[in-house]
Amino acid sequence: MAHVTDPARGWQGELLDLDAYLERIRFDGDRSPTLRTLRALQRAHVTTIPFENLEIVLERPILLGVANIQDKLVRRRRGGYCFEHTELFAAALERLGFRLTALLGRVVMGTDKIRPATHALLLVQTVDTAQDGRIWLCDVGFGHGPLEPIEFVDGIEVTQDGWSYRLERLTAAAEGLPGVQEWALHQRGPEGWIRRHTFLVAPAHAIDYEVGNHYVSTSPRSPFTGRLYAQRFSPWLHHELDETRLKITPAEGPIETRLLDPDGVPKLLKELFEIELDADDAERLVTGLRRRRAAAEP
Repeated sequence: MAHVTDPARGWQGELLDLDAYLERIRFDGDRSPTLRTLRALQRAHVTTIPFENLEIVLERPILLGVANIQDKLVRRRRGGYCFEHTELFAAALERLGFRLTALLGRVVMGTDKIRPATHALLLVQTVDTAQDGRIWLCDVGFGHGPLEPIEFVDGIEVTQDGWSYRLERLTAAAEGLPGVQEWALHQRGPEGWIRRHTFLVAPAHAIDYEVGNHYVSTSPRSPFTGRLYAQRFSPWLHHELDETRLKITPAEGPIETRLLDPDGVPKLLKELFEIELDADDAERLVTGLRRRRAAAEP
């Protein structure tokens, strides 16, 4: 992986308010581009900034680019989904001197179906491990970890504070294209291992994320255009809000599910996800939740 020189291929790290971003994720450690720093940055990011699609259900566009993303996720202390998280993290890594390559993945969640390439993730080199040829997979935008980077090695299995993941190389060459490898990230849940998403080791750029973002935020086939969805991840718990159903999954132990009244969702978003909506947005959200619940009733 080479240093980025063409602005069209970069991640606008020069536009990032780095101090504000690091304050947002509560990071006050060393800023050198080492593996130790990368681990601390990813852990801070994924446990601080939630995953959410509120702009879509409030009928507003999802705007990429560092200026837009840092205004939303950093200044206004909101959350976002994979394209927003990954672009923000990439800008921070670029600014700090890491070398990185962006990728696109297909979320499959255990199925064999070919899904659109709508997930964003990164391969990263650090100054202290690059000489050994070691590369790290950073997946900060899925909403369910990993807490830290995973070394990009076929068959590697890691457990991070009770959450387990495994990387697998599926093919040496995907669809007959020499040198293009297809990989999968697996995650272990209460019912065992599940293939979470697949991806090709082929560089993606900001314009590719724009295309994927348009599909995810506007297509009726997207899982995020017809319902509220939010996630909050920690070293011990994963909270998943799907419309008015809250699912609480511990790293170890039984899953808990609660059904909420629509009127209580804005308060839950504030207290659990640290997302505070103004009165108008809270009212619009509750109205939409009530409407969709009524439509789903027999």
